[in-house]
Amino acid sequence: MSNASLSAIVRYCDRLLRTAQVQDDDRAANGLQAENRGLVTRLAAAVDASLATVRLALAAKADLLLVHHGLFWASTHPWTGERYQLLRCLLDHNLALYSSHLPLDAHPKLGNNAQLAHALGLQHLRPFFFDHGQCIGFQARARIPRADLAARLQRATGAQPRVIPAGPKLCRRIGLVSGGAGDQIKKAAQEGVDTFITGEGPHWTYAAAEHLGLNVLYGGHYATETFGVKALAASLSRRFRLPWTFLDYPTGL
Repeated sequence: MSNASLSAIVRYCDRLLRTAQVQDDDRAANGLQAENRGLVTRLAAAVDASLATVRLALAAKADLLLVHHGLFWASTHPWTGERYQLLRCLLDHNLALYSSHLPLDAHPKLGNNAQLAHALGLQHLRPFFFDHGQCIGFQARARIPRADLAARLQRATGAQPRVIPAGPKLCRRIGLVSGGAGDQIKKAAQEGVDTFITGEGPHWTYAAAEHLGLNVLYGGHYATETFGVKALAASLSRRFRLPWTFLDYPTGL
């Protein structure tokens, strides 16, 4: 069985994803969030770090779990109840955990947005959606009927999108940001797109999209963010010659 140094994988990920350079919410704590004893023989990837996905990683015999949403978003203490169980699973079973939020969203090749844009057949991508000091999404010029774009999104994610048909029927300038950027549709419109693809948004965005004349396609927060961890795990698998698996634990949101 092949193995690789955890520290070597972490250094490579930090360099590849520009973990120290890409700004993010302080709570994201991008990078290595839990160590193991130092060696990795099998990778697992998941969108979220939770007790459920950690148990799936253990069942897959992984010793490094790669996630998009890590452990540290709300208060991180006390470690009791389910959080104690999660910590105990990681430590007792020698499972390391690496998390990458906005650095993985924004990566020009492996990121959620680049990978989803490729799956949708969008080409000649340009930076889009300035946030936390950098552009984290992409936009493209195209001539795609709105209904066709929605069908492409469903094929790419496996989830039926929610469509706010408030813009033109022929989408000519499409902006894409995975996850929960729906409450930022005004920003998307100000950047000149007529169609905005993201994961989810609040109720009021329907009327706001109508006011802005903007098509909005909600592909699902979870569904639009499976792409990056898969691409990262596949890249690490090739470089370090390690097997990997994707742990699908959909939320339906």
